[in-house]
Amino acid sequence: QVQLVESGGGLVKAGDSLSLSCLASGHTFTRLTMAWFRRAPGTERVFVGGIGWNDGRKDYAFSVKDRFTISRDNTNGAMYLHMDSLKPEDTAVYYCAADTHPRAGRSQAEYAYWGQGTQVSVSS
Repeated sequence: QVQLVESGGGLVKAGDSLSLSCLASGHTFTRLTMAWFRRAPGTERVFVGGIGWNDGRKDYAFSVKDRFTISRDNTNGAMYLHMDSLKPEDTAVYYCAADTHPRAGRSQAEYAYWGQGTQVSVSS
């Protein structure tokens, strides 16, 4: 059973940077495609970005492209989300997700494993 634990959320000001971490266990990490989703208050959970295990290809939502960067550390079973130029509209609970398909998809349905989420709040 894959277990995912996020950390690194917090309260920051607009324009600040913040990094999130996701530690995975219970499966060979090099065979896990990893992704970040987020859910803002009153909205559905949406794709932020992902990185596949097959070729390391990354995909980002248009709203965060050029501001957010995903990386993974296969040695330590971790995925990271570095967020620059944060905006109040980035305020959400951020979730780590994983599955065994080789490339990162944008649909929640493509991910079987989820973390509990970590809150990111950006003040104006």
